[in-house]
Amino acid sequence: MVSVDRAQVTAYRIAALGLAERVDARPADLPVLDLGVQEYTPGSAWVALAARTSGPLADDRLITVWAARGAPHLHRRADLAALIKQLWPISDADATARIQSGQIPEGMKLGVEAFRVTADAFREVVHGPMPRGEVSGEVSKRVPRALTYECRSCRARHIAGNVWQHSGLAGGVEVQSRGKDATLGPIPSAPPRPRENEGIGELILTYLRLLGPATPLEVGKYLGSSTAEMKSVWPVERLAEITVDGKKKWLPVEAVDDLARAARADGVRFVPPMDALLQARDRDVLVPDRAQQKEVWRVIGNPGALLLDGEIVGVWRAKLAGRKRVDLTITAFDKVSAGRRKQVEAEAAEVARAREVPEVTVAFD
Repeated sequence: MVSVDRAQVTAYRIAALGLAERVDARPADLPVLDLGVQEYTPGSAWVALAARTSGPLADDRLITVWAARGAPHLHRRADLAALIKQLWPISDADATARIQSGQIPEGMKLGVEAFRVTADAFREVVHGPMPRGEVSGEVSKRVPRALTYECRSCRARHIAGNVWQHSGLAGGVEVQSRGKDATLGPIPSAPPRPRENEGIGELILTYLRLLGPATPLEVGKYLGSSTAEMKSVWPVERLAEITVDGKKKWLPVEAVDDLARAARADGVRFVPPMDALLQARDRDVLVPDRAQQKEVWRVIGNPGALLLDGEIVGVWRAKLAGRKRVDLTITAFDKVSAGRRKQVEAEAAEVARAREVPEVTVAFD
């Protein structure tokens, strides 16, 4: 059994996710797209891409869909046929875990049926670009009452958000825009709604290849499912056991040599909120200090993370100043030298590039 420490695991993940060295590649060719890039705040997905490639960030091979945990992610269009099956629930218990909500205590007991009826409703409703609110109203009319709740603010019944976002990909829906003018539309040539899960083992392997070594607990949390459900489909025959600071975890067999060879990265990266690196559920590996963890992963309003020589050394927030400038505010966990600050300021230009503004300012709290 291979034994490593948290620093080795962090070095492996940074390399696997394409953060160790910026390449000149189109976004869809980046390895992180195997898992998807979550859009947490407007423009955050483009910051994630800019941290990995110096090439143009526009790529018509990508599409935004509700994917893991029902969150909006950039994915390759070519991957959707497999992804739609991989994300379909593996059982009623799995479906119930993913849509667990106090808003719909009876509806979540419907299990896979909740996904089926909601996905079918999407396909009945969405045939062209539509405002998100209009889609919600029409889908709500077509699903069992148990999947809806009474919205006091608008005095109407709405389908619970976790149900419909978890079902959006299977419903053939893409996220065309977010915010005040949020719009949904049909995925061109959308794959059919799955009848059952296919490929969950491959999805687990993808998570472990990019965010391993890990356990069924972490994969379950990533998907919004349970440890028991992940254990039932754990692809053990394709995995190697790895000890990380004395704890048993798993990694794809073919990745073991890469883990052993991983070297600590040099340089600076601005990692946006909910970047794939921050999606790993064993947070002690990335940030051992519990107080610092609370700064990186907040209940509401996560900041980005500042990577310096392969370690998270602080958090950052951005504020656009019109169409000309983005202002970055950095809260470092420890003192940053003048030389390092110059490196940080130089890297900040990549955030401006991602946000499509010509100027950037950097301030340290």
